[in-house]
Amino acid sequence: MNPEEHRALREQLGAYALGQLTPAEVTAVRAHLDGCPECRAELAAIAPLAEPLRLVDADRVSAEPAAPPAALEASILAAIGSEPRRRRPIGRWLVAAAAVVVVGAGGVGIGYGLAPKPPEIPLEPVAVAVADPAVHSTADVVPHTWGMEIKLTATGFASGRTYRVVVVTADGRTAPAGEFIGTGNREMLCNLNSSVLRPDATAFRVLDDRGRNVATAEL
Repeated sequence: MNPEEHRALREQLGAYALGQLTPAEVTAVRAHLDGCPECRAELAAIAPLAEPLRLVDADRVSAEPAAPPAALEASILAAIGSEPRRRRPIGRWLVAAAAVVVVGAGGVGIGYGLAPKPPEIPLEPVAVAVADPAVHSTADVVPHTWGMEIKLTATGFASGRTYRVVVVTADGRTAPAGEFIGTGNREMLCNLNSSVLRPDATAFRVLDDRGRNVATAEL
């Protein structure tokens, strides 16, 4: 894929997270996410803002623009400043999303106090079966509108060794969910993301650098 096509698909991630794309556009974005870990990571960063934005009640929009809290700008700038250089577009998206919450379309203000409380993230605990008795692992799965997130906790994966995680779909295909590096006896907390929707996923697998299956979780 050339850089221009990649940029165009990347710019659709916000609309994808908000469910505003056509079916054809959704298919194109999901196909791109399957092979682009950078865009999967960016989508994971912006997706938590999508649910609160959908819950804004248009009937409670104030006629007068409401002033945002004094600390809002500082907190947004601090979040942007903490982002690595390669992920600067995420920071711009965060500023835009925050502006949408504070100021509605056409300059109509939305009171900060009326912004809904973000819903609690539903965690689905899953059992992880491991091939190496030295490995101990647990996991939670989080369903999203854009796919699913895997929160993996583990000890015993060989220190410094690279592991790859794939999600298995109902039709037997596999889709990438990211990579991690083993930390030996130190506990590892790893968030992995896949464009596969939770209802379409039947399992996830952890593969070592030789492609061998070292851990499996049935979903």
